[in-house]
Amino acid sequence: MTLALLLAGTAPVAAQRLATLDRNGARVSIEPYAPGIVRVTIATSRDEAEGAPGYGITGKSDAAGWRHSSDASGDTFVSADLRVTVAAQPWPKPPSQMERYFAPSLPPVSISFARADGSALTAMNGWEKAPHDVAGEHTFRVGATFADTPAAHYYGLGQYQDGVLDLRGRTIDCRHDYDRPSGEAVCVPFMVTDQGYGILWDNPSATTVSPGLLNATHFQSNVGERVSFFVIAGRTTDDLYAGYARLTGATPLPPKAAFGLIQSKARYETQAELTEIADGYRRRGLPLDVMVLDWFYWTRMGQLDIDRYAFPDPAAMNAHLKSMGMRSIVSIWPRFERESRWFDTLAAKGWLLHDKDGKPVDGLPIRSDRAGALIDSTNPDARAWYWDKIRENIFSQGFDFAWLDETEPDLVPDGYFYSIGSGDRYHNVFPLLHTGAVAEGSARDRPDLRNLILCRAAYLGAQANGCLFWSSDVQSTWEALRRQVPAGLGMTASGIAYWSSDTGGWQWPNGPSAQHPVLVDPAGATAMAPSYRDYPELFVRWFQYNAFTPTLRIHGQRPGTALWQYGTAAEPLLAASLRLRYALMPYVYALGRRTSQTGAPFMRALFMDFPDDATAKSLGDEYMFGPAFLVAPVTEQGATSRRVWLPAGTDWYDWWTDKRFAGGQWIDAAAPIDRIPLFVRAGSIVPMGVQVPSTATAQSLERIRVYPGHDASFTLYDDDGTTNAWRKGGGRSAILRWDDAAGRLTASGALPTGQALAPLVSVVGR
Repeated sequence: MTLALLLAGTAPVAAQRLATLDRNGARVSIEPYAPGIVRVTIATSRDEAEGAPGYGITGKSDAAGWRHSSDASGDTFVSADLRVTVAAQPWPKPPSQMERYFAPSLPPVSISFARADGSALTAMNGWEKAPHDVAGEHTFRVGATFADTPAAHYYGLGQYQDGVLDLRGRTIDCRHDYDRPSGEAVCVPFMVTDQGYGILWDNPSATTVSPGLLNATHFQSNVGERVSFFVIAGRTTDDLYAGYARLTGATPLPPKAAFGLIQSKARYETQAELTEIADGYRRRGLPLDVMVLDWFYWTRMGQLDIDRYAFPDPAAMNAHLKSMGMRSIVSIWPRFERESRWFDTLAAKGWLLHDKDGKPVDGLPIRSDRAGALIDSTNPDARAWYWDKIRENIFSQGFDFAWLDETEPDLVPDGYFYSIGSGDRYHNVFPLLHTGAVAEGSARDRPDLRNLILCRAAYLGAQANGCLFWSSDVQSTWEALRRQVPAGLGMTASGIAYWSSDTGGWQWPNGPSAQHPVLVDPAGATAMAPSYRDYPELFVRWFQYNAFTPTLRIHGQRPGTALWQYGTAAEPLLAASLRLRYALMPYVYALGRRTSQTGAPFMRALFMDFPDDATAKSLGDEYMFGPAFLVAPVTEQGATSRRVWLPAGTDWYDWWTDKRFAGGQWIDAAAPIDRIPLFVRAGSIVPMGVQVPSTATAQSLERIRVYPGHDASFTLYDDDGTTNAWRKGGGRSAILRWDDAAGRLTASGALPTGQALAPLVSVVGR
């Protein structure tokens, strides 16, 4: 099956629907996808109720193991994991005088969801379909209301930089919005709870969600003719992410270079400047995997070419990077200036976002941004054309991977039209389809190269396109750094495993004066104006944090971004964090492999791993990085300690001192400028590698650290790091097992590196 077919939400086989019920004119379709996953569709017409799910849903319905029964109370559908009951609705009695005034126009529908043993999960106790006009179209607002319990906590729905992790009691405007005051918002309409279920809302228009507000959770979408949603049930949060992956696609394993340092700047003006930065890392003995060429390397926006005056020989430049074990990423924008060579062609074919008269939308009436029209990536022919031009004009010059910027898209589609319909109806779907163009093209034309796409916005299923996401063009301030931590945890809680932020912020460094003594002497720094004295300290803290996010990328609109450009005091601090990241590469890469198998993120809000710890459920400023590490970033200027919650149910080791602490308590953790508070859960196995200049160099294990206190296992994994052989079992793995009572570490077979196990083992505290 082609990606284009999957993206269209068109099932290749008939849906395995259990029933379409009539509740006094409301049609209710029950369609299982697994024992713990069910789709519910409600409409006033049978055709709408039985229509295929929307964009991003690639899984197939599967009713195996489900059974349906009916009695006077309603219809019940049961599997090994779920019990769904659609209540019977008696014929409505004539309304009273008050009811005539306030009576709803829709027949009521009530649906309860429970575990197979009957214990309640949630209930949908109301739906709505209110007529209104959008972009000249007679359509409806559609929504549903779900039951809430006071103990419930809610997470996900995408990226929101409001500084809060738990969504309870808030109203989320779930739409892509570059201009959100707190930082770009990205809508991924998948919400998980700590109550054993998640809700995937199947509507790509702008949607408001109010989780746990006034004793209810309410979804309302701006455009639609039906209510369509999935309920995913599971015993653990990882079960919920497995369900999300089953519905929207697996997260592929990125090339190993994606886990190393990615060096970028807005922007490298010339080939010589970019090459000099890459050479500078090697001269200083600093590891580096990827160099990024950002925008305006072209002759004009939309030319899809390379300015040969500034970049006279891009093929030679990329060959030079590869000779040093580096890869390259190049920024490719979806906009076409009116004067560019392709504008007229695209306009004539109708392959640009357009108004009601078919006229291309040229620029934005805000931000003084009036340059260029947006390619209509909802059109499969336009997507195919776009990939062909990228392959022929850019990748042919030796660039490895694409950075697809503006994938919200930046040209807000509301009030305008795509080939598939109005921008209002499909407000959130562009990043899925646009990144799909490169994912599909690369898979077809470069089948042996493992793909990677740097993406600025997401939607349901975008993770399956090989996207690495980041938080967009954030400010370069301490407040912005504080907001990154819960924003990233909310994004990964939405099933989007690969997320990070521009280290140091993207906007020109400009922040309020330091309120405390500056911890990093700015002498020699060229990355900012001399007046921003605490910026090197901010960059050090941001880099320490991003060293423990799924990807580590430096970027920003400043004179210099390389590690040595933040001053002589900052450079050794940054080098130490960078080397720690590379030492942990065997651990991090194994986490990536596990995510590809399970769908579960490895940057994990604490609620995922500590469901019985009430304090952990709302903490958004610390998190787990894989099964071992508890990370507590420092986000306050001048701070040399911070308060850290150690979750209950396990002991914890300070990574830096090996001191052991009991869980279930707050501690004041030391945080001198050369370290981030970092703790390891008792019963953890942490493989560490020797230093390498990049992931292109085979990395031997230096040691395997064991933190006793519980039995443990960890699956080591390695492969060639660049090809798709991993998809067919081409990698090498070994399961490490720690027997705590015996004090012994064993392996299921040969280590991926071929080394003997015993000399590598280091048991902490022994």
